Amino acid sequence: MVVVGVTGMESLSLSEKAAKMRESLQKSQTITDNVVSILGSFDHRLSALETAMRPTQIRTHAVRKAHENIDKTLKAAEVILARFDLSRQAEAKILKGPHEDLESYLEAIDRLRSNISFFSSKKSFKNSEPVLNNANNLLVKAISRLEDEFKQLLASYSKPVEPDRLFECLPNSMRPSSGSPGQHEANHKSPSHNHLDNSDLETANFTPPTLLPPRIQPLLHDLALQMVQAGHQQQLLRIYRDTRSFVLEESLRKLGVERLGKEDVQKMQWEMLEAKIGNWIHYMRIAVKLLFAGERKVCDQIFEGFDSVSDQCFAEVTASSVLVLLSFGEAIAKSKRSPEKLFVLLDMYEIMRELHSEIELVFKGKACTEIRESALGLTKWLAQTAQETFGDFEEAVEKDATKTAVLDGTVHPLTSYVINYVKFLFDYQSTLKQLFQEFENGDGTDSQLATVTMRIMQALQTNLDGKSKQYRDPALTHLFLMNNIHYMVRSVRRSEAKDLLGDDWVQRHRRIVQQHANQYKRNAWQKILQCLSVQGLASSGGGSSVAGDASGNSSGVSRHLVKDRFRTFNTQFEELHQKQSQWTVPDTELRESLRLAVAEVLLPAYRSFIKRFGSLVESGKNPQKYIRYSAEDLERMLGEFFEGKTLNEPKR
Repeated sequence: MVVVGVTGMESLSLSEKAAKMRESLQKSQTITDNVVSILGSFDHRLSALETAMRPTQIRTHAVRKAHENIDKTLKAAEVILARFDLSRQAEAKILKGPHEDLESYLEAIDRLRSNISFFSSKKSFKNSEPVLNNANNLLVKAISRLEDEFKQLLASYSKPVEPDRLFECLPNSMRPSSGSPGQHEANHKSPSHNHLDNSDLETANFTPPTLLPPRIQPLLHDLALQMVQAGHQQQLLRIYRDTRSFVLEESLRKLGVERLGKEDVQKMQWEMLEAKIGNWIHYMRIAVKLLFAGERKVCDQIFEGFDSVSDQCFAEVTASSVLVLLSFGEAIAKSKRSPEKLFVLLDMYEIMRELHSEIELVFKGKACTEIRESALGLTKWLAQTAQETFGDFEEAVEKDATKTAVLDGTVHPLTSYVINYVKFLFDYQSTLKQLFQEFENGDGTDSQLATVTMRIMQALQTNLDGKSKQYRDPALTHLFLMNNIHYMVRSVRRSEAKDLLGDDWVQRHRRIVQQHANQYKRNAWQKILQCLSVQGLASSGGGSSVAGDASGNSSGVSRHLVKDRFRTFNTQFEELHQKQSQWTVPDTELRESLRLAVAEVLLPAYRSFIKRFGSLVESGKNPQKYIRYSAEDLERMLGEFFEGKTLNEPKR
């Protein structure tokens, strides 16, 4: 229609076209107004319908909400009923106790805790308070029974460790020959104690014993976990400490450890004390490397996840046992110093140094701080006492006032004691290195040890010089000094001290030995050699002179004076023989050397005297009365000198 209208309008005039368009627009407006009127009528009717239906919609929504609330309430009730059911089940298991089925008992406690947490969050539930009270009371009972079970289980399997079982955990080189706990170090004698080298210790295998059965430890861990979660940490510590500390103390007691203090140490005889120190060194190794290490392992497994609890338990369990061991060491370190204690002090210092890293590892954590500090304190006490004992020894050697003279001029006991003392210092070179590093700032350990050794040697020489003045016979004075200084030189040459003191020291003191040997010869033989001198034999006139022979050997010599010389020689030689055969030169080589030196002077002089003047006596009466000995006799008798014979001992 529109198309036709448009086509038809093509033949109309412009005015006609405008009239037609106005007519069409008017019709469209009329239609629009009619449609708007109709739509307005519909809107009015829909508003009225909506108003009429609103109450119905409200009622329908309320019903739906009510159904939803009922569903939620039913579901909540089901959950609460399920919780009540869990509580009844847990209560039944808890009332049965943990002994029959510990795993189920622990599960019941977990459920009970879960219920307590659940009802604590449901404060709107009007019955939550009585339910919570009942659950909490039941949990208290459950934990109380759990404590009893922990205590009973721990006590049942905590037994003292027998010494033999501990010895089996030691390296073979440290195991005693018999099972008796006190015999391992009973032969610990300073300074001949043969301690273990560091290399031996580095390769030694210490395997801590299992102190609690492995199958029991997880159960104890679960029990401990429940007690900690329940806030019963202090009760847990008390139970564990009381049970396990007794076991450790009893294990050490069976081993031989005694509770000894300073007063006990002061009263004890040195031989017994020395043996106890040797045992203590052995006990310290066993305690730290086996018992305490084993106990630390048990603590860490039972209290896994609670490091602070583990450290606290371990500290409290071991405190008493550690105190017993360290208090003995402290008593020794603080007791009256004496030279014979130096080597056991070094042994004790050595074991504390050896165990230092182990102590730091085993006694880790803040709770064990006091124990670590006590061990370190003992180490320093021992080092300080050993250092002071060095000085005491040097002073004691120099001022030794032993009045007992060595009658035969042999090596004085002080000399052999000091030399042995010095020789055994070299067994402790690594220990002394640590000691010097703690207290001195020298230019090296070797030079420090050399300085100490030289000072001790010089102190010994000073003392020997004083002791030599006790002899009335100057010859014996020099023999005594010769013997003692030779012993010092020989001992140094045969030990590590030679490298430390050096060849200069050795050569200087060898010259001193020779000087004393020469002084001995001069003082002992000068007088008798004068008897064999030509001087003083010439006749001053009278009938006792004898004309010389063809060689002129006895020209103008008095027969009487010659006889007198032979008598004097015989008397003096016999006196020397009697006296000096009682003297001693203990070193075979030195003894033969000294005899030879005397023979080289005496025998040629004697032979020459007999050759020149023997005929004057032999031609007279009783020549054997004057010429009692041949040169061979004298040589044989010289072979009896310095043998240390007693007066009644027959000649060889």
